[in-house]
Amino acid sequence: MGAPEPEVGGTKAQILTVALRHFAADGFTGTSLNDIADEVGVRRSSLLHHFPSKDALYRAVVLDEFADWFDLLGEAIGTLDHGWAQVEKVLRAAFLFFEERPEFVLIARREALDGSSVTEELGAGLRPLFERGAAWLTDEMDAGRLRRYDAAQLILTGYGAVLSYLSDAALITALIDDDPLTPAALAVRREHVLALLRAALEP
Repeated sequence: MGAPEPEVGGTKAQILTVALRHFAADGFTGTSLNDIADEVGVRRSSLLHHFPSKDALYRAVVLDEFADWFDLLGEAIGTLDHGWAQVEKVLRAAFLFFEERPEFVLIARREALDGSSVTEELGAGLRPLFERGAAWLTDEMDAGRLRRYDAAQLILTGYGAVLSYLSDAALITALIDDDPLTPAALAVRREHVLALLRAALEP
């Protein structure tokens, strides 16, 4: 008789954690349900009890990860400041969120490049937050508290400045002969982006 399987109460969370690591490292096509089941310590049939297909598991992983991102954005804009103070608060929260979740960075990049059945759903979920942020930036520009830019493009620029550095770490290592993901290097990058955007945005 084989080893007992983990209790059901924690199995689903374990499957999601292991699947996230595999999908982030190997992509959808390169990920095997058998490998995930083996690593969790369950039979494939038990995995399929929780997630009836690889598509269903991938969807759950992506939506679970992005739910945390939605929550963070909601918290960051929950109590609005004015001008640069608010922009900095959101950017710092985004930096720390991505820095602490390297698998999320890879999943987000894979979704952006490859798309999937959940891409449209993610866009629908993010769009209200995106539009709210653009409207707030426009109001701040109208009030003279921020310099005038295209608000939507500004958000995309900020998002790219944060995410691309983390997702392109291997290339950056080759360029600067140093590990760009050490705490010290991340702090330097964070402060550089903040200083650059502050100089561009503060009147």
